[in-house]
Amino acid sequence: MDLLPLADRETRPAFQDFRQLLSFLAPPIQDILARITPEVWSQVEEIRLRQDRPLMLGFSQGDAFVSPRGELMATTHGAYLVSAADMKRTLQLMSNCSIYSLEEELRQGFITLPGGHRVGLAGKVVLEGGRVRALKYITGLNVRVARELPGVADKVMPYVINREEGNLYHTLIVSPPRGGKTTLLRDMVRQISWGIPALGLPGRRVGLVDERSEIGGSYAGVPQKDLGPRTDILDGCPKAEGMMMLIRSMSPQVIATDELGQEEDVAALEEALHAGVKLVTTVHGHSLAALKQRPLLARILDQKIFERIVILGFSLGVGTLEGVVDGRTYSALLAKPIR
Repeated sequence: MDLLPLADRETRPAFQDFRQLLSFLAPPIQDILARITPEVWSQVEEIRLRQDRPLMLGFSQGDAFVSPRGELMATTHGAYLVSAADMKRTLQLMSNCSIYSLEEELRQGFITLPGGHRVGLAGKVVLEGGRVRALKYITGLNVRVARELPGVADKVMPYVINREEGNLYHTLIVSPPRGGKTTLLRDMVRQISWGIPALGLPGRRVGLVDERSEIGGSYAGVPQKDLGPRTDILDGCPKAEGMMMLIRSMSPQVIATDELGQEEDVAALEEALHAGVKLVTTVHGHSLAALKQRPLLARILDQKIFERIVILGFSLGVGTLEGVVDGRTYSALLAKPIR
């Protein structure tokens, strides 16, 4: 697999604290991954452990298997096989030797590590009354490497700020999976919270509902990422309930959340509008036309809730700003992709 050329690598922050992350993996896997160079680490997005299957790293350009010597491989032949002992020890390290203390996280299918790294889980699901009660016999782990990219929202902010009013436009970010929407949202929250005097935006009180602990990467309730000085976060809280809680208790001027998609989310957005709160949220999608094919999102677009629609893609690499659309008129404010 070809990695990014050096010129592009230098635009990404080096993964300086990878040893902290490695300390949560079984010693044999720690030893293997410690042999990987910082240049490669700066591009790693995921570490995948599957019992009795090859160790794998995920990159924006694709996946690569890893040999016992830490070499990246295009095929599984000669790759390191993750053992049951590796899985058991990794779970012990991630749970501080008390997997039962993570019962709620296991029920949701992920846990968060110090540094904001999120670990997805796969295994045997235990049901109770038709709902997930627990997850056991865990045989798959997906460690998503958390990184901050301060300034990644610089290209977007001029389009989403109403300079006449010194406030935000209601903004919807549209992105395919792994297209950079959460990274963009995180930096937008940071910048909104601090304020951008050059664009006429004073610091705003932001209420962030981080249902999957991805935006703030909270550990023990404390955000591991810079969300700005005026941001209050509800970690692990359902979006609809969290938005109402913030409006009632924290008087936010802006509410931010990730991955809109349920009927109750839309009802909460409408309540926030009535409360005079500005909205910034995201949704999975490849284009505006694709969103209109989904009834719930088509309804949102028809109601013209969002004044700005930011579209991300891959045409110039991960996180390409493909376009910005006026959500009321559907006219293009930015038609040429930029990165």
